[in-house]
Amino acid sequence: MREATQASKTAPKKRFWTERLIMAALILCSSVAILTTIGIVASLIFESIRFFQIVPITDFLFGLHWSPQMAIREDQVGSSGAFGAIPLLVGTLLISAVALTVAGPVGLMSAVFLSEYASSSVRSKIKPTLEILAGIPTVVYGFFAAIVVAPWLRRGGEAIGLDVSSESALAAGLVMGIMTIPFVSSISDDAITAVPTSLKEGALAVGSTRSEAIKKVIIPAALPGIAGGLLLATSRVIGETMIVVMAAGLTAKLTLNPLDAVTTVTVQIVTLLTGDQEFDSPKTLSAFALGLMLFTVTLALNVTALKIVKAYREQYD
Repeated sequence: MREATQASKTAPKKRFWTERLIMAALILCSSVAILTTIGIVASLIFESIRFFQIVPITDFLFGLHWSPQMAIREDQVGSSGAFGAIPLLVGTLLISAVALTVAGPVGLMSAVFLSEYASSSVRSKIKPTLEILAGIPTVVYGFFAAIVVAPWLRRGGEAIGLDVSSESALAAGLVMGIMTIPFVSSISDDAITAVPTSLKEGALAVGSTRSEAIKKVIIPAALPGIAGGLLLATSRVIGETMIVVMAAGLTAKLTLNPLDAVTTVTVQIVTLLTGDQEFDSPKTLSAFALGLMLFTVTLALNVTALKIVKAYREQYD
C-alpha cells in the first residue's frame, strides 16, 4: 500500500519533467528555422552594405545597364562595371507574367473541372496525374524548354515572319507556367472544395445552372484562396533558375518583348557565385544585393497573399 502511494506521488513529477523535456525539444526545433532565417537575412544585409559602400544604391536600384564584369587592371576598358538591376528585374517580371498567364487560367479551370464536374473515379485518376508535374525536376523542364519548346517557337515565328530568339522569355515562361499548373490547381481546388455545399445548392434552387452557380457563387466565395494561391505561385516562379538558364539565356537586356532573350535575378546570382570568387570585389558582392532584393520582393508577395486571404476570407457556418 505504501509503495502504491509513493508511486502515485512520483508519477506526476515524472510526467511534469517529461512534458518539460518534450517542450524544450519542440522549442529548440522550432528555433532552428527562425535562427536560420535570421542568419540568412543578416548575411544578405551585411554583404549588401559592403556592396553599397562601393556602388551607390541609386545606381543599383535605378540603373539601366547590367555588366558586372570587372577588369583586372584599372587601364582596361570597362573596369568600373555596370550594376543596374532594372534589366534583371524586368526580365524576371516578364518571364513571371508569361508563366502566370499560362498557369493561372489553366490551373483554375482544371480545379473547377476536378471539383465541380469530374466524377470521383475521374478525379481519382486525373488529380494524381496532374500533380506528377510538380514532382518533375526543374532541370527536366529546362531540357524540354531548350530542346522542344524554343525550336518550335523559333520555327513558328519564322513561318509568320516574326524574329524569335533561340532563347526567349516566351519559351521559358511557357514551360515555367506548365510547371506551376499543379501548384495553382491544388490550391484553387482546396479553396473551391472548402466552399459550403449549401451555397451551391441555394444557387441551384433559385434556378441557376451549374455554370452560373460556379461563376457567380462558388468562384467569388473561393476568390481569396485562389488569389492567395496565385500570389504564392508568383513567388515560386520568381525564384526559378534552371529553366531560365537553359531556355531564356544569360543576356541582361532591358526589353518587354517576350520573343527576346532575357535573364533573371536568380540566374545572375548563380552566375556571379559560380567558381572561385573573392568576396571583396563588387562583382561578387552584387550577388548578395540581388539576393536581398529578391528576398524583399518574395517576402512582400507572401505577406500580400496572407493579408488577402485573411482580410477577404468569409466565415461560413
